[in-house]
Amino acid sequence: MTASVTVHRIGNEQEPVAAIENFAPDPTALRKAARTAVFAVAGEHYPGIRGELPPDYLAGVRPLLGAVFRDVFGVSEAVSVLDLRWSMVIAPPASLSVEQRLPHVDALEPGRLALVHFLGADKEDGTAFYRHRGTGYETIDQNRSTTYFAALNEDIRRHGPPPFAFPNGDTPIFERIARFEGRPNRALVYRGRLLHSGDIAPGRPLSADPLIGRLTVTGFFAAR
Repeated sequence: MTASVTVHRIGNEQEPVAAIENFAPDPTALRKAARTAVFAVAGEHYPGIRGELPPDYLAGVRPLLGAVFRDVFGVSEAVSVLDLRWSMVIAPPASLSVEQRLPHVDALEPGRLALVHFLGADKEDGTAFYRHRGTGYETIDQNRSTTYFAALNEDIRRHGPPPFAFPNGDTPIFERIARFEGRPNRALVYRGRLLHSGDIAPGRPLSADPLIGRLTVTGFFAAR
């Protein structure tokens, strides 16, 4: 099937999010490869496990991804791959840290781009983007970070910590401004400074089995 790209301008700041359908040439082969991948706990920030991709993954999507970087995000020079791996959310909500129960940004630095590629066999919970009510910010960069984090800490003091759940819609502190379903073989590309979160429904089973779990590829890139 032929890939197609739709650009969505979201929120008041009108930041672009590129939704790419039929992103990978052979998603079935990728799902099969995930069955034999070695996954490990990702670390303190990501609520799940990550694993190494097949060595030819990037070669299969590079031309399309490069065109999106250029045409949607204005990238005209080299792009570095900072991280590109299988990712599966498996942490039970009761184990989530405060940070994992809030929308976040991937990077404050300029030129950072993020990719999430959904590879579940069926439609998955997707990715959502947010506005911080107190500041009105939808993106956080180095210039905004001090003001934002001070306001966020005051919000948590006033409203209390968020409930033990993944972000999933409006809260007293955040307003959801856009949501994208995790359709099979759909990829989303957006700037790392956008406030976002995995949009994971309450009660959704979160398996570590790539055949039935929330299988994605996540990538982080630095553009000059």
